[in-house]
Amino acid sequence: MIRAARILFKATLWFVVLSVLWVGLYALVPPPFTLTMAGDLFQGRSITKDWTPLADIDPDMPRAAIAGEDARFCLHHGFDWRAIAGAAARNAQGRRIRGGSTISQQTAKNAFLWQGGGYLRKALEAWFTTLIELIWGKRRIMEVYLNLAETGIGTYGVEAGSIRYFDHSAARLTPTEAGRIAAVLPLPKKRAAIDPRGFVRRHGNAIAARVGVVRRQGLDACLK
Repeated sequence: MIRAARILFKATLWFVVLSVLWVGLYALVPPPFTLTMAGDLFQGRSITKDWTPLADIDPDMPRAAIAGEDARFCLHHGFDWRAIAGAAARNAQGRRIRGGSTISQQTAKNAFLWQGGGYLRKALEAWFTTLIELIWGKRRIMEVYLNLAETGIGTYGVEAGSIRYFDHSAARLTPTEAGRIAAVLPLPKKRAAIDPRGFVRRHGNAIAARVGVVRRQGLDACLK
């Protein structure tokens, strides 16, 4: 028992040290690859990505992400307990399954982990979310999120998504274009931002309308 406890302690210590170093490295350099990208390659898909600093992305894109994914992004410390409780209540009522993940949690998952559920992945996601909040800060979290988020099949990041859908750089997105990209983010393999129909069009337009609200109310203040 003592031997097993020592092995477990050492393994845990190594994990903590290596994960902190990993997160620290990604605070300085762009994550070169993710497990989600590996999954696309395994299925024979090509990968399109183009890392773009947040300063070179139109401000309406992070505003659209905040409006569509995480309105309290600048207010919480990685976990929006109000949204989590609301999602749990909604799901318990048998309504459409809905998560309560923040942009920080999604970034931790995209950068360090794999897609899908399970208690192990959720626990690791919570750990990495805490680390990136402490080490990166909000601006870096948003920068990594907008560069790693899948914006279409085999397309990663808003720069590649903007070129794919609108034939121009993410540096000059309109609120409508930013809203459409944000509407694609939850289900990028099933939605497209170009000529959207049904839910994607309605949701994209709703996000575009809230971009101005995010700007006026300073909900993106932590990015400045």
